[in-house]
Amino acid sequence: MPKKEIITVGTAALNPNLSPATRFGNLVFVAGQTGRHPATGELGKDIREQTRNVLERIKAILTAAGTSLDNVLTVTTHLTKREDLAAYNEEYGRYFPANKPARTTVEVMLNSPELLVEITVTACIPD
Repeated sequence: MPKKEIITVGTAALNPNLSPATRFGNLVFVAGQTGRHPATGELGKDIREQTRNVLERIKAILTAAGTSLDNVLTVTTHLTKREDLAAYNEEYGRYFPANKPARTTVEVMLNSPELLVEITVTACIPD
């Protein structure tokens, strides 16, 4: 029977109330990540930079869990401004050029007005 394993990496989880990811068996559940740079924690200045920061954070978390962006099954994206969708899609497409995961994108109000995007993913670890 698989056991729950907490995945941590650097400063990926700046919030002490959550883990960056949880692994259970061959599934990895990545907590919502925001547009802070994975190493410095500095917030990106626009939707493009924040999207790249989020996806780089997720990439690092998945690597620590033993998988990669190639194995992402689902993506849930929260955007604060509908007008950012086109720029978000362009950056997202650079990280998922083919075999795109299932995705849901919604417009929301995030915890801080300067946050433009938050992304949650579920990935698998292939046999």
